[in-house]
Amino acid sequence: ITGVSEEAKADLNLAWHRLDAWPDSPPGLARLKSKFILATMSNGNIALMVNMAKYANLPWDTILGAELAHAYKPDAKTYLTGVELLHLKPEQVMMVAAHQSDLLAAGKQGLRTAFVKRPLERGANGKVDTTPDPSFDFVCDDFRDLATQLGV
Repeated sequence: ITGVSEEAKADLNLAWHRLDAWPDSPPGLARLKSKFILATMSNGNIALMVNMAKYANLPWDTILGAELAHAYKPDAKTYLTGVELLHLKPEQVMMVAAHQSDLLAAGKQGLRTAFVKRPLERGANGKVDTTPDPSFDFVCDDFRDLATQLGV
């Protein structure tokens, strides 16, 4: 890119590390953390997830996903490696996501599922399907709603 300094390019490249969380995420996740282990299951690398957590005050207990599994979602290995690393069984783990494809893939591996509706995920003009698949165990408006549904 001409006309853009190397410093500006580097800063733009790291924008993902400085994303704001959805407003319900920090308080909702804090409630969930009081009763459950919280882990992000991401295709992003560990450094990215650590920086996102620090920047947006996301209280994860651990980071799981592609870097540890050596596979990207929706590969079954990604979900099952996370379960194994926590010394749990798939039915003891819940995948919580706004991406229905993630939930469907996790559900096929025996994980429980919770769909978080994010109608504005792609912006005000973006199209997002918020009609949940009937196989999902929980459907919620945000993380606070999920915490309430789970009795936290």
